[in-house]
Amino acid sequence: MTSSEQWIARADRVIMKTYGRYPIVPVRGEGCRVWDADGKMYLDFLAGVAVNNLGHCHPKVVKAIQEQAARLIHCSNYYHIPSQIELAELLCSRSFAARAFFCNSGAEANEAAIKLARKYSRETFGPERYSIITAAESFHGRTMATVSATGQEKVQRFFDPLLHGFVHVPFNDAAAIEAAVTPQTCAVMLEPIQGEGGVNVPAPGYLQAVRAICDRHQLLLILDEVQTGLGRTGKLFAHEHFGIEPDIMTLAKALAGGAPIGAMLAREKYAEAFSPGTHGSTFGGNPLMTAAALAAVNALFDEGLLERAQTMGTYLVRKLEGLKAKHALVQDVRGIGLMVGMGLSIPGGEIVKQGHTRGLLLNVTHDTVLRFVPPLVVTEGEIDEAVAILDELLAAAGG
Repeated sequence: MTSSEQWIARADRVIMKTYGRYPIVPVRGEGCRVWDADGKMYLDFLAGVAVNNLGHCHPKVVKAIQEQAARLIHCSNYYHIPSQIELAELLCSRSFAARAFFCNSGAEANEAAIKLARKYSRETFGPERYSIITAAESFHGRTMATVSATGQEKVQRFFDPLLHGFVHVPFNDAAAIEAAVTPQTCAVMLEPIQGEGGVNVPAPGYLQAVRAICDRHQLLLILDEVQTGLGRTGKLFAHEHFGIEPDIMTLAKALAGGAPIGAMLAREKYAEAFSPGTHGSTFGGNPLMTAAALAAVNALFDEGLLERAQTMGTYLVRKLEGLKAKHALVQDVRGIGLMVGMGLSIPGGEIVKQGHTRGLLLNVTHDTVLRFVPPLVVTEGEIDEAVAILDELLAAAGG
C-alpha cells in the first residue's frame, strides 16, 4: 500500500505548486470523518471548504452517481438533459428564480452572473452601463473576471492588468455603495456572509438597504451564495435570513454533494438576455453532475438538514463561546448556522497544523479567523470531540 509520505513525494515531482498543501493524504471518507493513506482518522470540520454538506460519500449521492454513470455520463448541451431539467425545476421552485444556467464551479457561476448583468444592462440602458460594485474582503473566484471582482489584493497580485469595471467598497457599509453608484454602474455583487474574508456577518438592515439602493437606481443585485447556499446557514439560501431576494444568485460547492457543478439562477427578465450563443459550458449541467445534485438537494429536505444546521450551529456556537470565556486569545465567535468563525488575537495557522496532529481538520481564513464549516450531519458528540481538541490547542498556544 502506498503511504502518505510516498504519495507526497510523487506529488512534489508532478503537481504545480498552486496550493500550500498540508502533509495529509485523504483516501476514504464517511460522514464527518476521513482516513488518510496511513489509516489515521480525522474529524472533518472543513468539509472540503463547505462542499460536503451531506458528509463524505452520502449514500444517496453515491447511488445516484453509480446509477447515472451506468446509463449516460455525458452528452452535449446541444440536446435536452432530463436530470438538468429536473434540477433547474427544483432550484427555481425553491427560490426567487425563473431560470438556471449550469456550469462547473463557483467561479464559473460568478462569471456567468457578471456576463448576464452586463449584457442585460447594455441592452436595456446602453453600452456605457457595465460597472459592478463589490465588497472589500470579498472572494468570488480565481478566473480573471472573478479575481477582478474579488476585494482582496492577495488574490489579485501578479495578474495585472485586472479587468476594468469593478469598484470595491467596504462590506457592511450601505452608504459606501450609494456613494459609489455612477451612470456606469449596472449591478452590486455581494456574498450574504463573507467566507474567505473572515466569516463576516452583515449588520442588521445592511442587505435590506443594499436591495433598496439597487431598486432605486435600477441595478441588479447579485448574491454569491457559492459558500453560504444549500443549507449551510440553516436555510436553503443565506439571503432568506435577511428578508430579501436577489435578481441573480450563484451556487456551487455543496450543490452536488461533492461532485463539481455550479449554477447561476436569475429572474425571467434578466435571464432573457442570454440568447443562444451568448454563453455556454461543455460540461455544465451534464447528466452525471445533475443526477448527483438532484440527490444532494433532495436529501437536504428529506433528512431535515436545514433544521439540523440551525440546531447544531447553535450548539457549536455555545461550545465555542465557552472556549472564548476560558481563553483570552479568543476575541469573538460569529456566524449563522454551521458557518462559524472564531476570531483570534494571534495567527491561527499553527493551531490548524496542531489540530491535524490530533486528528481535527480545521481552516484559518483572513490569517486570524478559525473557520468551522462541518457537514450538516455533524452530531453533538462530534462537536464535543472537536471542541475538546481545540480547548487543548488554545491552551498550548498560550490562551
